[in-house]
Amino acid sequence: MRVRFAPSPTGFLHIGGARTALFNWMYARSQGGQFILRIEDTDQARSKKEYVDEILDSMKWLGLDWDEIYFQSQRFSIYKEYAERLVQENKAYREDSAIILKIIPAEIVFYDLIRGEIKFDTATIKDQVLIKSDGSPTYSFACVVDDALMNISCVVRGEDHISNTPKQIVIYQALGLKIPKFAHLPLIMDEEGGRMSKRFGAVAVTEYRNLGFVPEAIVNYLMLLGWSPGENQEIVKLSDAVKRFSIKKINKTAAVFSMDKLRWINSQYIKKMETAKLAELLKPFLTQKGYAYGNTLESIVKLFQGRLATLTDFLDWADFIFVGDIQISEEIKAKFFISERKKDLIRLIEILENLETFDIKATEEAFRKVVAEQGINSSELVHPTRVALTGKEIGPGLFDTMVVLGKEKTIERLRKAKEFFN
Repeated sequence: MRVRFAPSPTGFLHIGGARTALFNWMYARSQGGQFILRIEDTDQARSKKEYVDEILDSMKWLGLDWDEIYFQSQRFSIYKEYAERLVQENKAYREDSAIILKIIPAEIVFYDLIRGEIKFDTATIKDQVLIKSDGSPTYSFACVVDDALMNISCVVRGEDHISNTPKQIVIYQALGLKIPKFAHLPLIMDEEGGRMSKRFGAVAVTEYRNLGFVPEAIVNYLMLLGWSPGENQEIVKLSDAVKRFSIKKINKTAAVFSMDKLRWINSQYIKKMETAKLAELLKPFLTQKGYAYGNTLESIVKLFQGRLATLTDFLDWADFIFVGDIQISEEIKAKFFISERKKDLIRLIEILENLETFDIKATEEAFRKVVAEQGINSSELVHPTRVALTGKEIGPGLFDTMVVLGKEKTIERLRKAKEFFN
């Protein structure tokens, strides 16, 4: 079993390509076979090293390792040799500097592992250019030569390549090469029923990485776009999925990409992650934002871990901890800083100032004392206190928040909040 993923480095690795790579990888690993990575960089004008680097980096990030790697740009002499052979055998001809394959009308029948039998009439196919006038091979010709020489046993790719398959079978037949099996994956559609595109939003794997998705969640979601581990299971580790994978169980119908579903799956992985690991993953995002963090980061992360759908959500939830001054909207001030509560807040400041130990137990006792003295419901003081400390209406436990901020910053923000009462 030898399969391949063959991206073109004329752009970043997109979600559709990543899903194709994943299914190829899973197929190879489930069969104890080999996964080949082939960079199809024959378009020398549009192919760029930065795209090659990004594709390789994204593959590694997703955990899709390869057994062999090839670059088509290093194989031009091979393609030319095979094309020249067809000319000598009178199966192809020259037109200016190009080499073109003669197409003989016939019916092409092949069995697709996902879709079953597919038929084509080659009478609808024009003579096929093999080598362009600039000396570079066409996609189909390089693809056939490489798949044959690399002993690819099954070509797994998107259904948009179905129309290329009969053209390539004709080339296999002309060269006398063994034709591999084929499996064409359903396309990934956006939520409006169109093909995934930049109009939909994030397309490249790198974009999802920058948005704070973790690789395990991306891989988990991509495998569900066209395949299921069974028993309505939605959270499944890659190693477990490989054991159950069957290419014949991939759906024929297009898969719909849901950002909400991806965010939910991502949240499940974040919740189950070791807090220390999550803290490490968050550090680059904090650094990029200019937020300094110390050795208390893990305890801060623990406060918000259950609320995060993406890593970047942490910046929205916890920003009040890392900034000097927080911003509170006039609308929120009017809602929570009513004049009757000002004396309660002043009393809370007094008691907190006198605390020798500033931990969860001490801050809670201080708060309860104020509530009892003033004869109010705890919620009447919780909300303005939380807003004063965080600028937000909702957040982690109030006393956890105080301890994370520390005594000095907590009292400083509560004092400043005295100015907000109407």
